[in-house]
Amino acid sequence: MRHNVPVTRTALTPMTPLQQLRAGRTTRRVPQLFAGLALYGISMGMLVRAQLGLDPWDVLHYGIARHLPVSFGTVTIIVGAAVLLLWVPLRQLPGFGTVANVVVIGVVTDLTLGLLEPPSALGWRVVLLGGGILLNGLAGALYIGSQFGPGPRDGLMTGLARRSGRSIRLVRTSIEVTVLVVGFLLGGVVGVGTVLYAVLIGPTVQLFLPLFTVPLEAPAGREAAAPVEARCE
Repeated sequence: MRHNVPVTRTALTPMTPLQQLRAGRTTRRVPQLFAGLALYGISMGMLVRAQLGLDPWDVLHYGIARHLPVSFGTVTIIVGAAVLLLWVPLRQLPGFGTVANVVVIGVVTDLTLGLLEPPSALGWRVVLLGGGILLNGLAGALYIGSQFGPGPRDGLMTGLARRSGRSIRLVRTSIEVTVLVVGFLLGGVVGVGTVLYAVLIGPTVQLFLPLFTVPLEAPAGREAAAPVEARCE
């Protein structure tokens, strides 16, 4: 899961990427991870087709796509991979879910855009916007709850905060304002949907996340699971 979901607290188990793979319950966690990523891609396609404004990272993706001979989903993959490269100097280790996030969401978004035509009536565009935000929150909860690692953009945020000593709030705000401004200057879509997404996505994820977080035991030699900051990208 990748995209700009505000911080939500729940009982997630602190683990390294290797520990995530060895934590068990894979028959539930793996399908849940990919279901979450696929639904996330569908929700992104819905928000694009609503044409009422996108979240900051997708404003950037849309703006870049307007200047390159590639699809929106391909831009999402390219940007995700580029952000993941920034993890190297930050000494961040990607999890299985992090790598899957980069590819699956972009592919499914393109498939959704290919099947879903933009409605002409404002009422249907509003329905797409509201449904997209709700589905995005559900997808984020599924992806985060599988406990296979953060999305590339969230790893960048936490890595920069750790290395700089600045707060998560400050680093996250700085990143999202930057990508929003750059995306807008490139022609990305900013509108009422951008504001509604920022306001509603946090409560939506918070509603679903306790339902879909897979309980896992803390690895040997580590403290028991405690509430940690969790986001989906």
